[in-house]
Amino acid sequence: MAVSAAEAPRLALATLDRVPADSRPLLRPGDVPAGMVHLGLGAFHRAHQAVYTEEAVAAAGGDWGVVGVAPRSADVVEALAAQDGLFSVTSLSEAGSRTRVVGALTGVRRAAADPAAVVALLADPAIRVVTLTVTEKAYQLDPVDGRLRADPDLAADLAGDRPPGTVPGLLLRGLLARAAVDAGPLALVSCDNLPSNGRRLRGLVEQCLAAARVPDAVADRVRERVSFPGTMVDRIVPASTPATLDAARLALGVADLAAVSAEPYRQWVVEDDFPAGRPAWERAGAVLTDDAGPWERLKLRTLNGVHSATAYLGALAGRETVADALRIPGLPAVLRRLIAQEIAVSFAPPPGIDVIGYGDEVLARFGNPAIRYRTTQVAGDGSQKLPQRILHTVADLRTAGRSTRWTALVVAAWMRFVRGTADDGTALPLDDPLADRIRAALAAGRDTPAGLADALFGLAEVFPAELAGDERVRAEVVEWLTALDRHGVEATLAGAG
Repeated sequence: MAVSAAEAPRLALATLDRVPADSRPLLRPGDVPAGMVHLGLGAFHRAHQAVYTEEAVAAAGGDWGVVGVAPRSADVVEALAAQDGLFSVTSLSEAGSRTRVVGALTGVRRAAADPAAVVALLADPAIRVVTLTVTEKAYQLDPVDGRLRADPDLAADLAGDRPPGTVPGLLLRGLLARAAVDAGPLALVSCDNLPSNGRRLRGLVEQCLAAARVPDAVADRVRERVSFPGTMVDRIVPASTPATLDAARLALGVADLAAVSAEPYRQWVVEDDFPAGRPAWERAGAVLTDDAGPWERLKLRTLNGVHSATAYLGALAGRETVADALRIPGLPAVLRRLIAQEIAVSFAPPPGIDVIGYGDEVLARFGNPAIRYRTTQVAGDGSQKLPQRILHTVADLRTAGRSTRWTALVVAAWMRFVRGTADDGTALPLDDPLADRIRAALAAGRDTPAGLADALFGLAEVFPAELAGDERVRAEVVEWLTALDRHGVEATLAGAG
């Protein structure tokens, strides 16, 4: 007889003997001293960096236990604390699923509840690596020029000694506390989908040091002791649902309220610049390199760009998941043209990588029906994602004098999406840090395809001036907006050639 979630014992160290042997963790929380902090305890970290780190330490040893810090969410911290830091990852494919418990976390914290404790943790000499998956918007950087946003909470963090409430404020306070006790060198490692994420994170710290008027001697000490390796991360990890928790309970025989699911595929490319050492991630399959840039552009433009394109068009067409969207007649063909005719010719890929072949693999992964990644989830925060996923491709194509027909379709689909109504009249959510600016621009503009383009191209936080003023790009976007307005997604794609 099946055991309900309410009746099942909870995953914890005390109940591991109930878990099938091949699903038990490679490490036991507490057995490995902490050497890392991770900011951002979301599903992606648990299915990606935590898995790599556990496998690396199990294979090669080292005091690299991870203390996970959630900037705000109390639910994930409470769930993990009740489970001694244990959680499970279920790999989903058409062929079936496999669930394994991960034991990389040696502790969990919530920054919003006790920022001073997190600052002290960042200053601990035992911590030599800090990784981040906090999403693009938490960096408080303008996606166009990389400058710090004029955010009142961030300004308050940088102007005084109040408990930090933002991620940049928390990092700055931790680095200053670390410098004050001469804690030793540290690697700050962004694992978010930012262009040149290592350099962006370095720029963020530099801007915070300047804005906070940190004395030169202290700022120099921070600069000398901190490295910023660039990375590229890849694994499709949908948001957890009650079905995710049910699948974990059935596989493990215990309830896991921090369970995540993911596709089987994973990749991590890391620049090998760690002044105080690192886990042997290469033993877990990571690629260590001198330059993650080509890998990052490959993933941002091909995987993330196509993911966003599929999400915007799929949501407009009323498709719930990315896999559902790929069943829209004509969409896979359009996405293949986008990859072959525009993305593949816009940048130099890593040596030995065929962008078109990589794109075909991406589309096969997106079509995995076991991964129920909602189109509206992928479409969220579009103002932060669109520049690096699509607009950098547009800019490079225009510099080279090439066509932007298919990338213009993606821009048009985003504009239609943020207008807030699907083809069948259903309301679409606008979950975006620039939501108020977007709504204001839409309200002030004309309710026509050209008016929609004018209103949204006017958002300097999203569109660089040279792109917003490019008449050829604007004309292509308006042409697609007109088709989408008159015919909807399905008929527009059916007629695309």
